[in-house]
Amino acid sequence: MAQVLRRLDNLKPTTHPDLLVGIHGSDDAGVFRLSDSVALVQTVDFFTPIVDEADDWGRIAAANALSDVYAMGGRPLTALQLVGWPRDILPFELLGDVLEAAAEVLEQAGVTIVGGHSIDDPEPKFGLAVTGLVDPEQMTTNRGARPGDAIVLTKPLGTGLIATGIKRGIVDKETRDGAVAIMVALNDTAATAARAAHATAVTDVTGFGLLGHLREMLHGVGAEIESTSIPVLPGARVLATERVIPGGSKRNKADALTFSDLDSVDSATATIVTDAQTSGGLLIAMDPSEVDGFVEAVPGSVAIGSFVAEPEGRVVVR
Repeated sequence: MAQVLRRLDNLKPTTHPDLLVGIHGSDDAGVFRLSDSVALVQTVDFFTPIVDEADDWGRIAAANALSDVYAMGGRPLTALQLVGWPRDILPFELLGDVLEAAAEVLEQAGVTIVGGHSIDDPEPKFGLAVTGLVDPEQMTTNRGARPGDAIVLTKPLGTGLIATGIKRGIVDKETRDGAVAIMVALNDTAATAARAAHATAVTDVTGFGLLGHLREMLHGVGAEIESTSIPVLPGARVLATERVIPGGSKRNKADALTFSDLDSVDSATATIVTDAQTSGGLLIAMDPSEVDGFVEAVPGSVAIGSFVAEPEGRVVVR
């Protein structure tokens, strides 16, 4: 695996005069300029079921795929559906539930389904390729945070822990429903508020967890996080304490130790801040003077720390 990763790191990135955001910046989506005032925003995301109910899986997958466009400051327009389905094992009626539920979320977002592709696959998978538009002058990326900027998180953490608990059959309905509600919620309002707050950098929190995605924002800055300010889903801390931890979160935690100081927090908190999220919130850098207005516009959002000049490239969690 190490040899494969080294080869991927050495792949030559595609370049083009109108490619404003490509793969080299580890950003949320690609951005390609069509004119001085219009650029395409393109992203793709799909995954295996994280809940037992087909309709909720479809809703979560749709919200998750749209999030990358919102993180770039864009407006999603169209979507292509991606399906892997074990046709000889699971009935197509279940797939219909997935697609119909996803379509509901896309309609809510004003997104038109224009097609898709399916394959016979031993493990079910579903997701979307989404295309949107953005004004290049209003585009937000994961670069641009300044020392002194506040760090704002718009959704609570813990979806990875709870999804693992669901798979093990140890999560109650209230905890499960709370996590699903968070994952289905769109990041459109937060994206609009981020533009109004003149956000200097934005990303969304997904598979690499809070610290992994925060690391992608550390271009010329470091970060300090106040752990007691971080919103956490009900039930997630108990699961972290009981070590009901997904494999992706364990890998995230091991990686975070290479660029983060976690000595001041307990093991459960260290797990939560590295928990692999699905359809998580936006992580936003903004001037501290903008925080109150943003929090008022986006209920549930919280300032969890600040960007600092030193140590560059590192995160301190207190």
